[in-house]
Amino acid sequence: MNRIHADISRHFQYVTLSHRWGEGEPSLRDIEGHTIYGMSIEGGFGKLQAFCRVALEWNYLWAWSDTCCIDKHSSAEVQETIGSMFAWYRQSALTIVYLSDVADTASLGSSEWFGRGWTLQELLAPRSLLFYTENWSLYKNSPSSNHKTDVTVLAELERETRIDRRFLTSFSPGPDDARSRLQWASPRRTTRPEDIAYSLFGIFNIHLPVMYGESAENALGRLLAEIVSQSGDISVLDW
Repeated sequence: MNRIHADISRHFQYVTLSHRWGEGEPSLRDIEGHTIYGMSIEGGFGKLQAFCRVALEWNYLWAWSDTCCIDKHSSAEVQETIGSMFAWYRQSALTIVYLSDVADTASLGSSEWFGRGWTLQELLAPRSLLFYTENWSLYKNSPSSNHKTDVTVLAELERETRIDRRFLTSFSPGPDDARSRLQWASPRRTTRPEDIAYSLFGIFNIHLPVMYGESAENALGRLLAEIVSQSGDISVLDW
């Protein structure tokens, strides 16, 4: 029975994509009922196809992308997604980070990926993570199957993010050391102002209503109030 359970679990392991959104990203409605490789290669469709190919190269049959695996027309699904996103990346067998603005010979620190709000949890949550450059080449041609165990790449990540490697390799969500976690996020930006708070819900393991249309100040205020309520640490108000 244990062997059957292990085989089934291995079959359904999945790979997640982390990336910067660009023009022409496919939605769920764009791809429903279609074969991915039979669609256009323009814009985000080509990126999605390349991601799926990389997942197959690593012998995974299932791939998840936030552009098209969420029904963004359903407010209930968006709420559930924001509350579950950290767990989905944590439970993935591998996360592929696509750096569309990094050439094969460039440093990963030059990517705008490091300045986006949502990508912070996409960096911290996965246990296994690999960076790919603009041409879908493995960063530094590293022989490692996990850049979080590659000493050279890990040193670059630590330098670029100013996050200690112990958090990069083994991060536990929750309100502990909240001030430091807020400081990690402070230089990052989101397209929608209120997302700067929503993108931190998973990092703090906090579940709050998502209310698109509220101000960033109000969203952050609700987040900080919940952190203080759970941790009793008022120093977060001076982050």
